[in-house]
Amino acid sequence: MDKLLSNFQIKVQESIYNKNPQSSDLGKRIIQNSIFLIDEIGFESFTFKKLGTKIGSNESSIYRYFDNKHKLLVYLSSWYWAWMEYRMVMETFGISEAKPKLRKAIQVVSRAIKEDSAYTYINEVVLHRIIINENSKSFLTKEVDKENQEGYFFIYKRLVIRLKEMICECNPEYSYPASLASTIIETALHQHFLKDHFISITDCKNQTTPTDFLLDLVERTLD
Repeated sequence: MDKLLSNFQIKVQESIYNKNPQSSDLGKRIIQNSIFLIDEIGFESFTFKKLGTKIGSNESSIYRYFDNKHKLLVYLSSWYWAWMEYRMVMETFGISEAKPKLRKAIQVVSRAIKEDSAYTYINEVVLHRIIINENSKSFLTKEVDKENQEGYFFIYKRLVIRLKEMICECNPEYSYPASLASTIIETALHQHFLKDHFISITDCKNQTTPTDFLLDLVERTLD
């Protein structure tokens, strides 16, 4: 599957960036090192000046790719959800029955991440940690409606719609497929966060994973 995925070009909305970072070695270094730096110090402490120091480049060179660090975070989030969508499509492609197909999709969006050798400049394991810890900061802003109109969150919404359609295939009579689909994705992130930081308020620990919880929740909801 990794070989098949490598033939896909992860595409992010052009309105998010000034210059496509995938188009140059510097752009790829910006993405690669921003992932490690945000993971290390957190998004609040992250600056383009610190990133420039890390990659040995002028701060101004980073602004040629992104107007600000918010757009960089939106880019990282969009890349992650596009990669997740490709994973979901590939791993459910050969499954014809509705329930096993939905189960596999839930597993894809909720399981712990392994590094994908198809994209050498992006460490998906570290990026997953950023999505768990920082993803909500990409849309919990005053500008969210404007950015939504400009397509910043198109890829994320497309993933939710794919999951919604699978839910409808399992139970066409279920009244809240879109709400359940978005809940699955957001709950997966939240439960990963809780098991790492607030273990007393989650059952996802020891041998129980967020995937186990979500599979049980969805099965009981749709039956």
